[in-house]
Amino acid sequence: MSGAVYENPDLKRERSQCLFDKEEITNLIDGGKEKTKERRDLEEFIVCDEDLKDSVPIEYLSHADKYSAELRKACLLFKKLSNPSNGPAEVSTVALLSTGAGAITLKEGNPLALHYIMFLPSLMSMCTPEQQEKWLPKATSLQMIGTYAQTEMGHGTFLRGLETTATYDPTTKEFILESPSITAYKWWPGGLGQTTNYAIVMAQLFTHEKCEGIHPFLVQLRDEETHEPLPGISVGEIGPKLGFNTVNNGYLGFEKVRIPRDHLLMKHSQVLEDGTYIKPASTKLGYGAMVFVRVLVVRDVAVQLRKAVTIATRYSCVRHQSELKPGDPEPQILDYVAQQNKLFPPLAATFGFHFAANYVWDLYNSAREGIGKGDLHLMPDLHGLSCALKALSSSEASNFVEVLRQSCGGHGYMVCSNFPRIYSLVTAAETYEGENTVLWLQVAKYLIKTRMDKSGGKSVAYLIDSNLMNNKIVDLNNDSITNLFQRVAAGYVDLAIKKLEGYNRQGMAPHDAWNHSAIHLIKGAQAHARYVVADCFVRSIKEGKFSDPVRLILNQLCELLLTYWLVEHSGDFFMFADLSANQLFKLQSKYMELLGTIRTYAVNLVDSFDIRDEALDSVLGCWDGNAYQRLFDEASKSPLNKTSVHRESFEKYLKPLMKSNL
Repeated sequence: MSGAVYENPDLKRERSQCLFDKEEITNLIDGGKEKTKERRDLEEFIVCDEDLKDSVPIEYLSHADKYSAELRKACLLFKKLSNPSNGPAEVSTVALLSTGAGAITLKEGNPLALHYIMFLPSLMSMCTPEQQEKWLPKATSLQMIGTYAQTEMGHGTFLRGLETTATYDPTTKEFILESPSITAYKWWPGGLGQTTNYAIVMAQLFTHEKCEGIHPFLVQLRDEETHEPLPGISVGEIGPKLGFNTVNNGYLGFEKVRIPRDHLLMKHSQVLEDGTYIKPASTKLGYGAMVFVRVLVVRDVAVQLRKAVTIATRYSCVRHQSELKPGDPEPQILDYVAQQNKLFPPLAATFGFHFAANYVWDLYNSAREGIGKGDLHLMPDLHGLSCALKALSSSEASNFVEVLRQSCGGHGYMVCSNFPRIYSLVTAAETYEGENTVLWLQVAKYLIKTRMDKSGGKSVAYLIDSNLMNNKIVDLNNDSITNLFQRVAAGYVDLAIKKLEGYNRQGMAPHDAWNHSAIHLIKGAQAHARYVVADCFVRSIKEGKFSDPVRLILNQLCELLLTYWLVEHSGDFFMFADLSANQLFKLQSKYMELLGTIRTYAVNLVDSFDIRDEALDSVLGCWDGNAYQRLFDEASKSPLNKTSVHRESFEKYLKPLMKSNL
């Protein structure tokens, strides 16, 4: 289009009827006005930099060329941001990663991301002051580029099963690293393939012929000048995946690789020169890095879900389809209640996950301060929360994104809609940093212990309430529904305990009893996670400083999400929360009313997410609503459309077939 700036008339009409301050929602999501400004400055800096643009759409590049293209931009971006005269003032690499602004230019993934997300935090949390003084300057200046190598081909979440060994040799004061089998190869660490030259390697520590369990070691993988792998190091990339194809995930094996004794990260445990092992004050001290990443996952999932909801909502506004009333013009598909049912639960969930992520982030920071003082009392609750929210947000977002893609019809299947990439990002979170089923069972273990011992952290305090299951629900407001979620979680926990005790009376071994009770345990953990999100949502609205219009919108979204979850799992509420059929009918009627209410401000609400077109990267969700022209323009970029006939393949294959008189 040329001349005046185009804006789809349907979108324009929706925007003209906005009755709340969009900037208030924007600041809420960013964490304040200053954070909004910081993000916008960073995005503007990236968007306006011609060096950070792709000369050819990355979708049309080979696997190797994609990696090279994204690495070029990642290196350039971090160099520019490290120089205040080049980049926006006071913008850190943490801001780049936490706001998602880097995805504007690094669409397929940042090959340097793990250096900042895992390697640097691990050095800061696991090293002694002397080790930090030695390595942190090189790591922060990117002379050392590292990753975190824990998962192996044969073992992921079950850390005790890791096979890589680090055996101490007191005669040379070195550790000898070995990969005893193909399944012991490290598998998945980001950046490991071709990017990093160091790794923090988790391995079984052996000293004085005794295994002391999993410990972290700093290992140099490549020569700092030539980047060639060092002797005994087998390293490479694992190949194409559903998504994240330029994160450069790799494999790593060791054959008698020797490292100095002080390359064991010794903040919590030590091996003395003679091989004497000094154990940590608590085995939970090593959880920090994994918990940190799980908290980031919840935040990132909310970012991706906001993108998907924005695309689907805007497209539903500009797309007209079928006849709602015979003979009338085709209506916006946003007017169909079935479409609203696809769009608005994930729209509400973006806020629920946002508030829950903020809560667990604050708890993480409090726990980290406590760990520094030797206080570990918050760690069990933090571990349980981070596992529960990571598992719930990633699994729900994956389902929501797929429904949102379907809501856009066939066009949602196009790569240029950005749904395929968004889906690949959120579904990956279901398995990295702990496969969700394993995490649910870890959460369940915490719930069982709390229920039986009558002690636990703040998030599980309701399980200690002896009157919980006797509370009668009079009305069905947000507080009451939150209480129902508590009762469902407690009901499943009690059922699991009953099953475990029954199996125990039958003489079944504890591990077999646990296995046979897994489905009830998982359902209890999932109900607990939904309760946590509901509780965070409700409390954040009560405690937050919002204008009346925004508070009303947040209350309606909260009620919609809680009602949606309750109706979807109504059988659980009949079983454990004394929900009546009449109450369910009332909730369903209220849900339908809320869909109609949210319809009136849905477009303005997704506008308030303030996701610029370059970050949204979708022809269907663009701000101006010019979806069809953009769809055609994107198709024209295909290399196959550079000529009217792809001469080579036509002459080689198609023409001979047509002339063969089959």
